[in-house]
Amino acid sequence: MAGSKEIRTKIKSVENTRKITKAMEMVAASKMRKAQERMRAARPYGEKIRSVCANLSHANPDYKHAFLQKRAEVKNIGVIMVTSDKGLCGGLNTNAMRLVVNKVKEWEATGAKLQGTAIGNKGFGFLQRFGVPLVSHVIGLGDKPHLEKLIGPVKIQLDAFAEGKVDAVYLVYTKFINTMKQEAVCEQLLPLTGVQLGAPDSSWDYLYEPDAKSVLDELLVRYIEAIVYQAVSENIASEQSARMVAMKSASDNAKKVIGDLKLTYNKARQAAITKELSEIVGGAAAV
Repeated sequence: MAGSKEIRTKIKSVENTRKITKAMEMVAASKMRKAQERMRAARPYGEKIRSVCANLSHANPDYKHAFLQKRAEVKNIGVIMVTSDKGLCGGLNTNAMRLVVNKVKEWEATGAKLQGTAIGNKGFGFLQRFGVPLVSHVIGLGDKPHLEKLIGPVKIQLDAFAEGKVDAVYLVYTKFINTMKQEAVCEQLLPLTGVQLGAPDSSWDYLYEPDAKSVLDELLVRYIEAIVYQAVSENIASEQSARMVAMKSASDNAKKVIGDLKLTYNKARQAAITKELSEIVGGAAAV
C-alpha cells in the first residue's frame, strides 16, 4: 500500500485535474448554446435554397449546369472532410475518420483515385497520415465559422468537378442530432441529384432573368457553399456538445477517483494509528 504522503499527492493532483475539466465543461456548455443558435439560424436559408434547387433539378431549362450532370464512370473522387481543430471532444473526430477509412476502401476497390480537402486541423493531419493527396485545406476557423474562409478551399473541388478532373465530390462531417448524440455522415455533394435535393414543391419552372445560364451558374455555387457552411456549423455544434459531455464524464470520474483515494488514505492512516497503539501497548506490557 502506498504511503500517506503519496496518496495525499495523488488526491491533490486529481483535484487539480477535476477543476480543469469542470471549467472546460462550463465553457463548452456556453459555446454549445451559441453554436446551436448559429446552426439553427442557418437552417431556414439552407432549406429555402434547397427547395429552389429542387425545382431547378426537375425542370427542363435550355441550359444544363455541370453540377447537375452525372458522369457515366466515376474514376476520380474528391472528399471534403470537416473536423474540429482541437481534441478533448470524445469520439467525435474518431468516428468521422473511421467513416472516411471505410469509404476510401470502398472507392479504392472500384479503382477510383482520391483527392482531399480538409476543414479542421484534426482532419488535415489525418488525411496526410492516411495518404490522401490534399488539394486544399483550412484550419483555425474558431468557434464561429466565416463563409469567406471556406469558399477558397471548397472552390478548388468545385472547379475540378466542372473541368472534369473529378467525377464526384463527397462531404464528410458530424451531424448534430441532440446534445447527447452526434452522427458522422458522408453525403454526395456533386453531382446534384433529385434524391439529394428532394422532390419539388410543384411541377413548375422559373422565369430566368437575364438567362438560365447566368442564374444557374450563380445559384448552384451558392447552394454548395450553403451546404458546406451548414455542415461546418453542425460540426461545431457537435464538437461543443461532445466536449461538454466528455468533460462532464471526466469530472465525474475524477470525483470517483478522489473518493477511492480518500478511502485508501483513511485506511492507511487507520492502519498506521493501529500499529502505533499496538507498539505502545506491547511496550507497556513488557515493562
